[in-house]
Amino acid sequence: MRAVRELLEKAKVEYHKGTPIMSDDVYDRLEDTLVADTTVGTTVTGIRYPHAFPMYSLQKIYEGDKDPASVYDLPTVVSPKLDGAAVSLQYINGVLNLALSRGDGKQGLDITDKMRLLVPDTIAWDDDDLVQITGEVVAPLTIENARNYASGSLNLKDMQEFKKRKLTFVAYNAEPWIELDYADEMKDLEQLGFNTCLSKTWDEFPQDGQVWRVANNEDWQELGHTAHHPRGSFAIKERKEGVVTKLLDVVWQVGKSGAVSPVAILEPCIIGEATVSRATLHNIGIIEDLNLEIGCDVEVIRAGEIIPQIVARV
Repeated sequence: MRAVRELLEKAKVEYHKGTPIMSDDVYDRLEDTLVADTTVGTTVTGIRYPHAFPMYSLQKIYEGDKDPASVYDLPTVVSPKLDGAAVSLQYINGVLNLALSRGDGKQGLDITDKMRLLVPDTIAWDDDDLVQITGEVVAPLTIENARNYASGSLNLKDMQEFKKRKLTFVAYNAEPWIELDYADEMKDLEQLGFNTCLSKTWDEFPQDGQVWRVANNEDWQELGHTAHHPRGSFAIKERKEGVVTKLLDVVWQVGKSGAVSPVAILEPCIIGEATVSRATLHNIGIIEDLNLEIGCDVEVIRAGEIIPQIVARV
C-alpha cells in the first residue's frame, strides 16, 4: 500500500495548491483502503477493500419492451454483455496496485495475486497517477457452467489450481477517462495490452445481451447515476421463455420486515445454470390471479436471471 500512501500525500499537496488531481470521493475511498489494510492486515482472507470508483450494475431493458436506439438522443456504442465475474484493477503510476472482485459494487475482495496472471502488471498510463480499469473475467463456452466456473475460480485458495483455469479478462471501462470518445479509450486499452469489449464479438464466451452506451464520455458522465446504475448506459436482454414444472405445495415464510408471504414449492427444474425448487409468490393475490392449485403445471422464469418467479399456470 506504499503507492497509495504516496499518491494521497501528492494529492494533499496538489489540493492545497489549488490543482487537485482527484475528486474528494476518490481520495476518501483510497484513504479507506489504507484504513482497511492497517486495521486487518493483508494476510487475512475475506477482507473487503473499497473500489476507487464504484462498480454500478446496469439498468436492464428486455427485447420488445423498447427500441434501444430511441433511449438516447446521442450517438451510442454497442458491445457484447459478457457473462462472467466483474473485477476492478487499480493501477498507480502504471503499476498494478490492487485488484478486487465486484462485491457489492462499493467494496470487493482482494484478488490481486490471481489477476496478475491475467492482466499486465505494468502499463504506460501517463495521463493520471491513478486509473481503475474494470472488466469481466470469463471462461469459454466449452466449459460447463462457464459463468460459475469463472466466478468460482476467483475464490480459489490454491494458486496452482487457479493457474490451470482457462480464463480471460476483457476490459470495458477506465476511470478517470482520458479520451472523449469511448471507442478511442478502448483502443488505448488494447494498445496497453488488454482485451476489450470492442476488440471483437467474443462469441466464444457466454453472453447475456448487449450493452448500449453513450459514445461521448463527457456526455455519459453528465447524465450521472442513480443509486444503482449509470444513466448513460444500459443492458438490452433477451426475454427468455420459462420452464414448465409442477407446483407441489405452498408454504408461508416470515421476511426480515415481519411480513408473511407465500412460497411455491416446485418439482426441481433447471433454468439456465441453476436448479430451481422454490419461488416467492409475494402475496395471496398472485395465487388467485394465476389460478394456482397444488399439483398444477406452472411456467417458471428467473427474473433478472436471478429470482425464481411463477409467471403462468400451464
